[in-house]
Amino acid sequence: MRNKYGPTPVSIFALFLILAGAAAVGAEEKDQRGSLWIDLYRGEPLSYGQVIDDLAGVRVIYLGESHRLQRHHDIQLQIFTDLAKRDVPLVLALEQLESYQQPILDKYNQGKITYEQLVKETKWEQRWGNYKQYRPLVEAARKAGAPILALNARSTTIRQVARGGGVEKLDAKLRKELPAEIDLKDPLYLKLLHMYMRVHMAATAERLRPMIEAQIARDEMMAATLCRFLRSPQGKGRTAVVICGAGHVSHGLGTPDRVRRRLPELKHRIILFSESGDVELSDAQKAMMRRITITHEQMRAINRPAADYLHATSRKPNDESHDE
Repeated sequence: MRNKYGPTPVSIFALFLILAGAAAVGAEEKDQRGSLWIDLYRGEPLSYGQVIDDLAGVRVIYLGESHRLQRHHDIQLQIFTDLAKRDVPLVLALEQLESYQQPILDKYNQGKITYEQLVKETKWEQRWGNYKQYRPLVEAARKAGAPILALNARSTTIRQVARGGGVEKLDAKLRKELPAEIDLKDPLYLKLLHMYMRVHMAATAERLRPMIEAQIARDEMMAATLCRFLRSPQGKGRTAVVICGAGHVSHGLGTPDRVRRRLPELKHRIILFSESGDVELSDAQKAMMRRITITHEQMRAINRPAADYLHATSRKPNDESHDE
């Protein structure tokens, strides 16, 4: 199996910040293409209604996205809205905001500031290029009375992990911003990250390990933040809808495993959405990536399905970006 610039259609391209500028096809093209839901454990198609029935009975729902694909955002909004219509008590948990910004989010949750003020006070536009695509979901959460939770670690701290030699080389002050327990030895996750992160030109022999540790530090921070909320009086009985890049949840090896380590009794579901050739990289972005080959034999070593459910959309007619 070969892909010009990396993983397969349900890839974890979203793992890399390089996708911040990736474009998506227009709605007029998407509407002409077929799609279906697939239960990846049973290997069978199922209806959207069956998916929602199942999601309504769990505590954590991970929706792994390619950050810039509007189709992914549309489905996330539909899932959140339909669960709210069933009176499922929800919390919207976002990778796209950093946990230290929670006091600002709480003002929005309480109706004390507008969405525009939220964006300004969190500097969301500067920190997350496609922040506008999350507005419908954020506003749907407030309409439903669902609190919004900022999950991520401080971006400057994560950059220091990636560029400064890893978690253990952080100075004491920065290390205290991250969870005390960070599992850097998960063999399956390390195997997966070693395969996928080679697509990034910056992932040299010297820098690959710190880049992997930066990814893991994000996972641990998001898991710790989510679990702290779910244990709290405010989180009691709520179902968390977690919006994050697919790389943080694929195969359950990133954030989900770290949530399960902290709260093993919680039922969760993972949903991925196919890219289906819709991610388009600029020439500059392609220059920052290298061609890699990931075989079925390599992926078989992971020994887990990529998710519980996959929403698969057919490729554009005459699309030549699929595996060679």
